Amino acid sequence: MISKRTISRAGLAIALAFSFTLQGTQDVKAQDVHFTQFNATPMLINPAFTGNFSGRARASAIYRDQWRSVTVPFKTIAVSVDAPVVTDLTLDDYLAVGVQLYNDRAGDANLSNLSALASVAYHKFLGANVNKVISVGFQGGYAQKSFDLTKLYFSGDFVNDQFVPGAGGSTLNNKVDYFLFNAGLSWAHAAGENFSYVIGLGANNINQPLETFDRREDLADVGLGMRYNAQIGAIAYVSDKLSLRPAFLYQSQANATEMVAGNEFHLIVGDPEFRTYTTAVFLGGWYRFDDAMMVSAGLEFKGFRLGLAYDYTVSSLKNAAKSTGGFEIALTWIAPDPLDFARKLIYPCSRF
Repeated sequence: MISKRTISRAGLAIALAFSFTLQGTQDVKAQDVHFTQFNATPMLINPAFTGNFSGRARASAIYRDQWRSVTVPFKTIAVSVDAPVVTDLTLDDYLAVGVQLYNDRAGDANLSNLSALASVAYHKFLGANVNKVISVGFQGGYAQKSFDLTKLYFSGDFVNDQFVPGAGGSTLNNKVDYFLFNAGLSWAHAAGENFSYVIGLGANNINQPLETFDRREDLADVGLGMRYNAQIGAIAYVSDKLSLRPAFLYQSQANATEMVAGNEFHLIVGDPEFRTYTTAVFLGGWYRFDDAMMVSAGLEFKGFRLGLAYDYTVSSLKNAAKSTGGFEIALTWIAPDPLDFARKLIYPCSRF
């Protein structure tokens, strides 16, 4: 049975295990990083979202600061670049590639997760008006996790009545690395000029790489659990300038689950003729089940999208966290393709 604990709380427990005095070692299965503005990290959500935009190239960066009132702040940064590289394979089909990097640091011992991922996705357009697209994506990469053993305290750190930092953790390695393999599918459909939607399914850590800091042979099979996810998003224009942009994200990994649902109100304040490139403002409200209420807001201008987000903890951790959660800032830039202005051919729903 899947626990009601969210991925964020499972990640917190892991980091706290490295933050306080330890009386012994335990094996834990790590969780992947996550963001409130998950639409700013499409390739972390689903490899099929590589290149799912209208333009020549896309670059994105996001920074998250979390749990500052509980322990040493969790700090996560991710950057990515993706672009179509082979176009007009069959009519408007195209192949896209991308690179995703992220680094996460948490706890007194600086538990670090540094990962580099490369993605490829094929987008197949369907329909007489090219208003449907099915995409398949694959992703592979390298991850390295490490921590500072000298900043941890064990009962065995006293040797011959002398304090020797790290001596009690002699069965631990301070670094582990491995390769990852992920895959995903997505379906996008523009049902009309004013409504489009996208549905995605993904599987991460398919190879379930071995991951343990403990040298003991009986723990040599501790691996990173597969992460399954599903996404649904839509863009619905209620007027020439105002649109509703609801989204839902579900993720499951090991004994942890995460569900996020909400809506973004998007208002065009510039020329509405080119909706993907004009000036706009947005405000969103989100709920991460059993964990946090979240708000996001920002500005879009000539291909740039600047977003801010804040989490308000509502789970059982709210007292320790003083009801605070995480702060995020994200910036995305899409280089426009002049042909899109001429023919107005756009990706049916680049919601993520």
